[in-house]
Order: sequence, then structure tokens, then C-alpha cells
Amino acid sequence: MTTLPETMHAVHLTGHGGIDQLVYRQDVPTPQPQKGQVIINVRAAGVNNTDINTRIGWYSKSITGDTNEGGAAGFDAVDADDASWSGQPLVFPRIQGADCTGVIAAVGEGVDPARIGERVLVRTMMQDPDNDSRYFCWTLGSECDGGFAQFTAVPAHEAFPINSDWSDIELASIPCAYSTAENMLHRIGLGAERVLITGASGGVGSAAVQLAKCRGADVIAIAGASKAEAIKAIGADQVIARDADLLDVLGSDAVDVVVDLVGGIKWPVLLDVMRRGGRYITAGAIAGPIVDLDLRTLYLKDLTLKGSTWQDVEAFTNLISYIENNQISPLIAATFPLHDIGKAQEMFLEKGFVGKIVLTVPEVE
Repeated sequence: MTTLPETMHAVHLTGHGGIDQLVYRQDVPTPQPQKGQVIINVRAAGVNNTDINTRIGWYSKSITGDTNEGGAAGFDAVDADDASWSGQPLVFPRIQGADCTGVIAAVGEGVDPARIGERVLVRTMMQDPDNDSRYFCWTLGSECDGGFAQFTAVPAHEAFPINSDWSDIELASIPCAYSTAENMLHRIGLGAERVLITGASGGVGSAAVQLAKCRGADVIAIAGASKAEAIKAIGADQVIARDADLLDVLGSDAVDVVVDLVGGIKWPVLLDVMRRGGRYITAGAIAGPIVDLDLRTLYLKDLTLKGSTWQDVEAFTNLISYIENNQISPLIAATFPLHDIGKAQEMFLEKGFVGKIVLTVPEVE
């Protein structure tokens, strides 16, 4: 496709708040390719915590509760000045969608026209176009429009060719969750060690289980008891119920690495079960961002604590390789058409599933 339609179907986020802030429209102007950009005909887009967190303004320091607290209805008050990944005010209306797979439909100046028709995955955590220093990044669907639309515009170098027989729905389950997980394991240097993964039934957690096994790790996963068999099926060596006492089950000094996506009031015990010299990394706090830290535990055990947001390109190219070599498997919990995004997010907030929820995007007429 080289001639783009004037308008497209898309979901507009009209402001911070509840699910009612998501408005499905069929008359949104189609983006046109700028210099160095490609226009992607989106085929499917996954649902992620970050889409909901951005909608409700959870990234603002004014919010201290867990991510589900305002997930459906939003929060009573949000400081919009710092309620995005970048810490800058969000621009509305915004087309969200941190996951995006599709086919390149048009290219801008400076991009090889031969790329038209190329099947691609878009890197979710992109380099900030205004600052090429490390640790400055944009999130697809937050600082720029994302995949909840028939078309989206992205820098050409952020659209990665993919050669796979996976379906569009399967590919759309990968970019955000798996790149977050792979980046955490890459940044913490996970090898053939004993790793504890919290929130293991979610998109990032279940990705981390598979990716840790690719690195030869002995994987201990924390998840709801009803999801234990599903987590074992994707590679976990041991599954511990979410409400179990970790010290009773594992004992102290039991794991080399903790990959944490939960945070919350139970956080201190994660340091207790880490061995001396152990490493901890986090990329989420679904149970709450405010935790108690005893600095004596940190320094007396020589622990390393890391945060993980900015991603090396290597983390995404690793994923492309894993997919093309069938080293990982997609885990799809449910699919919804794009216009049912509200129902998809309601299911997401119930947390009764394992893996990813994916939205299918209508074909262009």
C-alpha cells in the first residue's frame, strides 16, 4: 500500500481517568510519513499495564496506590504534569498502544521504498528523538501515538523486520512485555543461576519465565495458586503461591537474582531471600510503588538494586532472534476487536488470566 486513506479507525485517549476516556472513532486523520519515518498498517496490538497506567496517570508521583486501584475509574486527583513515562505532560488526544505489529504501508524521505510491504515489530521503548543520551526514551503510545489504530507512524529504525510464521495476534503479544523482561535479564546479567520472578502470570512475568530458561536459569515463580500449572508449563521449575510466606518456603539467602514486577508491602522479604552479593531488578510495581527498605539489609548483604526502563537495542534484537528460531512461544489469554478495548481492559484488570490479551485491528476497506 502506497496511497494511504484520509481517515482511519483508532482509539483516542481524551484525558487521564477511567475507561470512559477511551473513545473509538472512525474518522481520525491518517498519519503521513515524515522524514525518516515509516507508516505501519497495524494488524494487532497487545494490552499492557503501561496503557492503563498512562490512562489513569499512575506514573505521577502524586499517586501512591497500586495500579488496580484506579484502573477502571481512574483516580480522584492526578498531577498531570508528571503523569507519563517521560515525566512530561501527556498530549491529548493520544492514541495509545505500546505493542504494535503490522506491515509497512508507506515511507518518508530518506527511507528505502523497498521496505513497503515489510512485516515488522515496533520497539516499544524507543530512543528519545530529541536526546540520544542513554536513559532517555519514549514509550510508544505515551510520548507518541501507538498501535491502537489502523495506522501508526514510527522512526524507520524502530520498526524491526520479522520473518516468522507466527500469526499477527501472536506477534502482537511480544514487544512490550518481552522486551521489558529481556531487558531486565540483560541488564542484571542473568546466567545459569537461581532466579525468583514475581508476578509470573502476567505478560512481563510469564515472558521473564521463558526468557530466564533460555539463559539456563533455575526459575522460581510467584503467582496465584490457580495459575501454577500454567506457569510450570512455560518453564518454571517451582511455583510459589502469591500469599505464601517466602521465608518459610525458601529460607533466607536462597536465590541469586530477583526479577520484581510487584513491589508493595511484601517487598522487604525479597531482600531477605537473596543471597549475599545478590542482584535485584524491577520494572514495575503493580502492588504499590512505595516500599520499606532497611538499608542495613542492603549494605550488610552487599546487594545490588537496579531499575529498568531504558532498553539497549540488543534486548529487542534478541527477541527477534528468539522468535525466528522458535526459542520462545507466545502465550495468548484472549483476543478482542479494537472497538472492545474497554472490555479488554476490564478483563486485564481482573487478573484472572495467564499471558497476554491482544486487540485485533480492523482491515482497511
